[in-house]
Amino acid sequence: MKFSRLLAMTKRVLLQLLHDPRTLALLFISPALLMTILKYVYWSSPDVFQRVAGSMLGVFPMLVMFLITSVATLRERTSGTLERLMISPLAKVEFIGGYAIAFGLASLFQATAVSSYAIWVLGLKIAGLQITLIYAAILDALIGLAIGLAVSTFAKTEFQAIQFMPAILLPQLLLSGLLVPRPTMPRLLNDLSDFLPLSYAIDATKKVISNQGSIVNDSLLIFLFLAGILAAGSLTLKRQTK
Repeated sequence: MKFSRLLAMTKRVLLQLLHDPRTLALLFISPALLMTILKYVYWSSPDVFQRVAGSMLGVFPMLVMFLITSVATLRERTSGTLERLMISPLAKVEFIGGYAIAFGLASLFQATAVSSYAIWVLGLKIAGLQITLIYAAILDALIGLAIGLAVSTFAKTEFQAIQFMPAILLPQLLLSGLLVPRPTMPRLLNDLSDFLPLSYAIDATKKVISNQGSIVNDSLLIFLFLAGILAAGSLTLKRQTK
């Protein structure tokens, strides 16, 4: 792997993002708008908002990154850009690394902007540090990015890529502990949730909100999931199209 090619790929993806107003709106405006709606949904129950909003700060980046990454990667495939990149000296790890770094930076700015808006404008109270909450949100975003890269292989159109969301992400949302604590679920569902990366991302976010416990173990497990998903995604990148 050459750092110069990795940097060039990262720059290319970032420039694509900067020149796409709709993607920028999806990254920054839509999460803030959804947080605002959530605030007024629980206007009469502020305690519920405090419990739910922190976790949603982690869920929104994951959903957004899944959508953007899966559609963007599929567009690279269908336009022939990916084939041209794979014919070039660019290595698979450089292609995936470029996307990961670029969207990781995008998620950093997104998490900072949305968490600052939720804390300073909407009145979200967290017992932990905001920077730790931003870190947890970035982990969530990287999960969405990794899954988006992997599933883009199995879709032939952008619409098909979006169809993977209910099949892959919604079960994770239901079993992650976002709605009810995982230990209170039936044993089978609780055991199944241990194999889902979003479960550990939600656990990390809740620990930051309440300032109870370390998120080191959760982070390590998420990075293991990320490595496995990205490795699986790299196997689908071909040097040429038959």
